[in-house]
Amino acid sequence: MKTIIKDLVLVGMGSFIGGVLRYLVGLLFKGTTLLFPCSTFWVNIIGCLFIGFLSALFLRIPTISSNVNLFLVVGFCGGFTTFSTFSRDLFLMLERGEYTLFLLYAFGSILLGLLAVFLGFVSGKLF
Repeated sequence: MKTIIKDLVLVGMGSFIGGVLRYLVGLLFKGTTLLFPCSTFWVNIIGCLFIGFLSALFLRIPTISSNVNLFLVVGFCGGFTTFSTFSRDLFLMLERGEYTLFLLYAFGSILLGLLAVFLGFVSGKLF
């Protein structure tokens, strides 16, 4: 039980920092009238760069504590952007040659995600 609580605290602290940083990046673009969602775009790209770097670092240095992985990858990157985790999962599928799974996961996530947003939006309007 102690281990789960410790893990939850590590993930929670990382998520808090990642979420706050994502909000601060959004403030950089506040007031802009661009049609392109710049803050989301850059948060996703930065998150992908960071999670890729961490993934390689943890493979290269296996003695890094799993606590660091929980805090940075699951917590921080998860709080900053889940797109980074999605992209890493896709990358690992390609690296393992799981092309069918890659296509199912990529297109399924995008299509079902859009459908879920649509259904949630319609439900919210009816509520």
